[in-house]
Amino acid sequence: MGAKDQDAPSPPIWLQPPPPARQRTLSREEIVRAAIEVADAGGAEAITMAAVARQLGSFSPMSLYRYVYSKDGLADLMLDAVSGQVVMPGPPAGDWRGDLHAVAAGTWAVLKRHLWAAQLIHTRPPVGPNALRRLEFMLATFAGLGQDPGAAMGYASMLERHIIGLAMQEAEEEKLRRHYDFSTPESTQAALQPLRDLIGASDRYPNLTRWAGAPAGLTIDEQFELGLLCLLDGIAARIERR
Repeated sequence: MGAKDQDAPSPPIWLQPPPPARQRTLSREEIVRAAIEVADAGGAEAITMAAVARQLGSFSPMSLYRYVYSKDGLADLMLDAVSGQVVMPGPPAGDWRGDLHAVAAGTWAVLKRHLWAAQLIHTRPPVGPNALRRLEFMLATFAGLGQDPGAAMGYASMLERHIIGLAMQEAEEEKLRRHYDFSTPESTQAALQPLRDLIGASDRYPNLTRWAGAPAGLTIDEQFELGLLCLLDGIAARIERR
């Protein structure tokens, strides 16, 4: 990485001058697409100006700075491009649970394709136009339920933490799956053998011992759906009480 990447975080790219006009065959949009391809293949840690330049072909890392200004600027653009992939409902139309479920499920589907985004999302202010459009929709939905701005933001943040937190967990588990094979019942049993050895040496963990003998549980999508429904149920009950 260049020296620019070692400096303090730069202002969001949305507050900086627009990029130069497209030159040769390079544009800001092409840089962002290439960076997303790099991240999809190698995770957040794979994102460097050098890697993006290689993905583009015949460009130097320094040539990219003219368009994105810094690695922080590139992260801003990548994260907002991912936010732009979320299909939004129309204006809130009365079915607040359906609207919020659609936005949350759409966001989850996009983050599963780009797990690195969940790892980066807390490193930069989420102030890109696509991210703001999604947040505005959620705030408008809660405002339609009579919630003041503070309560609306609180509820929206709860939903965001569920989606992003689970995506971050999945990103870390993806790293784990590179080292341990969980693709078959036999390989799963083998990977869990150290755990069975540990808990089997004591009578303090009877429930964990039973689970380790026949591992089972919700898939990641089922965990997402269950958590989302519990949150929406809790929000509905709280609003009704008030």
